[in-house]
Amino acid sequence: MQKNTKFSIKKRVKSFKYAFNGFWLLIHNEHNSRIHLFFAVLAVTGGFYFNISTTEWLVLLLTFSTVFVAEFFNSSIEALADKITEEKHPHIKKAKDTAAGGVLFAAIISVIVGIIIFGPRLLEII
Repeated sequence: MQKNTKFSIKKRVKSFKYAFNGFWLLIHNEHNSRIHLFFAVLAVTGGFYFNISTTEWLVLLLTFSTVFVAEFFNSSIEALADKITEEKHPHIKKAKDTAAGGVLFAAIISVIVGIIIFGPRLLEII
């Protein structure tokens, strides 16, 4: 447990530096995160192009942020598990597989949300 220390702007700025570094590490090291980022940028671009509603923006932002949060946790769990042991172990496998399953679930839901929001608009163009 951390002792009660005075608030420090310098420490807060440093904590943001660590957080941005974590984002960079995820994008730089995890191939799937680059795929997620591509589709997030595509969704945002589509949102501007189709002038989606405020509610649709909120759903879209929450959806792809959920995918990224799941990817952050998955990568963290994998890194910690690999540090503990690189040998095959059923508990490590379960932790890694369920974390990866969480990312997959979030990604599938994000695709469904994208279809619901953009599908009718894309069909109008076709």
